[in-house]
Amino acid sequence: MTSESQNIEFKSNWRDEFLKWICGFANANGGTIYIGKDDAGNVVNLQDAKKLLEEIPNKVRDTLGILVDVNLREHEHGKFLEIIVERYPYPVNYKGQYHYRSGSTKQELKGAALDKFLLQKKGKRWDGVPVPHISTNDLKQETFEFFRKRALRSQRIDEENLADSNDHLIDNLQLKEDKFLKRAAVLLFHPNPEKFITGVYIKIGYFESDSDLRFQDEIHGNLLEQIEKTTELLFTKYIKALISYEGIHRLETFEYPKEAIREALLNAVAHKDYSGGVPIQISVYKDKIMIWNEGQLPENWTIETLLDKHSSKPFNPDIANALFRSGYIESWGRGIAKMTEQCLKYGLPSPLFFFKSSGFWVEFRKDIYNEKHLQSLDLNERQVKAVLYTKEKGKITNSDYQTLNEISRETATRDLKELIDKQLIKPSGQKGAGAFYTLN
Repeated sequence: MTSESQNIEFKSNWRDEFLKWICGFANANGGTIYIGKDDAGNVVNLQDAKKLLEEIPNKVRDTLGILVDVNLREHEHGKFLEIIVERYPYPVNYKGQYHYRSGSTKQELKGAALDKFLLQKKGKRWDGVPVPHISTNDLKQETFEFFRKRALRSQRIDEENLADSNDHLIDNLQLKEDKFLKRAAVLLFHPNPEKFITGVYIKIGYFESDSDLRFQDEIHGNLLEQIEKTTELLFTKYIKALISYEGIHRLETFEYPKEAIREALLNAVAHKDYSGGVPIQISVYKDKIMIWNEGQLPENWTIETLLDKHSSKPFNPDIANALFRSGYIESWGRGIAKMTEQCLKYGLPSPLFFFKSSGFWVEFRKDIYNEKHLQSLDLNERQVKAVLYTKEKGKITNSDYQTLNEISRETATRDLKELIDKQLIKPSGQKGAGAFYTLN
């Protein structure tokens, strides 16, 4: 039996307020509303079905200004109506209100969400909106010079265009509409974009635990400055380096691959929803780094879409174009793959990617399953050996543990329980001969 979803809604009877649901479907991806079915999709026999068959299309046309198909269906349990709503290319409103279908719910769009929706329906993005009362002369000359040096190295802008004026460069980057600079130009080149847009900065914090913040920093300035300052601060204050020598040459090996962290930072900057007014947040722990930006995945995308080969769909195309021209990012949706490749080459687990409520997270984890770290956890020699065995083989059984350490079943059981308590391994959940343990 079909259930309610992004494109399906059930109503047991008709009320005129359901015009809001039709409005929501028209503004989203379209869908079908069944009148005469309960929440479980069971037919409940709609009274006045034939009368409503004539009334509903007229009410939709007169109130919403759109057309829908209304079909009368018959079932052994009675009659019901099927209202088929197409997706409309322009915004549809119900008495001045804009409704939107999201998941299996209807939302009334207001504030920043409404602004974003109206812009997208007009084929515009937030970073492409013109800003009055700002000229190229208000932008930071040092940032232009820095951009030119990077763009020259990347060879993604003709050298003769780089040698021209700042106005010409802004035009070349398509950061102007008519006489006005776009928001992207302000974010990328203005000395203080927070004067015009709230929350345009980056926060970094070092956490001993989720509730124990030890120290923090804020990075302000335009986006190009933030990228450079944040990268430098992370790798001088927050991320440790192991020092070694080759002859007289001093070598630094950081806990995380610099390219992967930088790629995640660039993704956050390029894809952040700047209308939300919330800064990018980087949380550093002793065993992981988490980078968060407010924003959404492209329509109909999931985390699985990101992990597969995919096209590049930047949330802020004008910002992304400038970052591409300056050599910061690639244009082919390779960011996720690059982060993963760098971590695996570094001997670290693949990064985790997840989307929660209004934001996107990237999590980098240390390889805590190394001998030096395990020895610091007050483990005995048998347990260290067993964890390394589990890392190599993928799992370990009680019998494996006994054989590996030449000990009794009782001792193996006790040791394994301690490793579970320290959250280093976890049981498979199976009982008896099939039971085994994996890394947590």
